[in-house]
Amino acid sequence: MAERITGKTKLIGLIATPISHSLSPTMHNEAFAKLGLDYVYLAFDCGNEQLEDVVKGFRALNIRGFNVSMPNKTVIHKYLDKLSPAAELAGAVNTVVNDNGVLTGHITDGTGYMQSIKEEGVDVIGKKMTIIGAGGAATAISIQAALDGVKEISIFNRKDEFYKRAEKTVKDINEKTQCKAQLFDLDDTDRLRAEIAESVILTDATSVGMKPLENFCNIPDPSMLRPDLVVSDVVYIPKKTKLLEMAEKQGCKIINGLGMMLWQGAKAFELWTGHEMPVDYIKEILFK
Repeated sequence: MAERITGKTKLIGLIATPISHSLSPTMHNEAFAKLGLDYVYLAFDCGNEQLEDVVKGFRALNIRGFNVSMPNKTVIHKYLDKLSPAAELAGAVNTVVNDNGVLTGHITDGTGYMQSIKEEGVDVIGKKMTIIGAGGAATAISIQAALDGVKEISIFNRKDEFYKRAEKTVKDINEKTQCKAQLFDLDDTDRLRAEIAESVILTDATSVGMKPLENFCNIPDPSMLRPDLVVSDVVYIPKKTKLLEMAEKQGCKIINGLGMMLWQGAKAFELWTGHEMPVDYIKEILFK
C-alpha cells in the first residue's frame, strides 16, 4: 500500500457506524492494486450527528466519492446535489460520486442483491418473496426486485419510524411496476408465517444479526422455515447470522450478504473509476 500512494492518489471513503468490521476497504483497495489505479479507500466512523460536517469536508477535500452505510443511507440525500433515479425512488443512497464539486447519490444495493442471488442459482422472477426491513437496503432491494420482475413482495417491519417509509415503498411499487407489494407489521407472527409459506425466498434486510445484535433473530419460530425455502441475509459478518443458522438447521438453502456486498461494490467501483472491478479476483480474497 505504501509504495502505491502518491501525491496524485485519489481518496474514496466509506461512512457508517459501526464500521471496523467492513470488508469494503479490502475489496476496493485490492481491486485498485490489481488494476494499477491510483486510488485509496478508507473507512470513517460516522453517524447521523456528524454526517453534514463529514459531507462538507469530503466536498472541500474534493475526494472522488464515498460509500454510505447504516445509519446514514436514508439521511444523506439532504446534503447532496443530485440523486440518480433509482436513489430518488428508493429514498436511500449508498454511493456518492463527486464530479468537480457536484455530489450525486446512487443506490447499488438492489442491483447487488439481485445479482448475488442469481449467482447462487435462485430465480425469483415471476415469483413471490418476503422481505424483513424498511431501511435503505431493504427499500433498494424491494424496488429493484419489483423492477426486475418479481411478481409479489411482502414487506414486514415493526411500527417504528421506518414504517411510513415502507408504506411509500409499497405505494411506489404498486403504482410504478407490475409487482404487487404489501406491508405488514413484523409483530404479526401469524401473517409472517403465512407470507413466508407462499414465498420462494425470505430476506432479512435489517442489521439484526450483526454486532451489537448478533444474538438476535427476526424469525421467532424455526417451523416458519420449510426446507425448500431460500433464506438470505444482507449481513455478512458474521457469515452465519442466527437467522441463517436456524434456516440451515431447517434444511433451507442459505445466502449471506457477501455476494450483495461484492456486487453493489462492483457497481460503485465502476461509477467512481470508469473501470470494471476484477470480480473473480476479489471473490478469491473475500470468499476464502
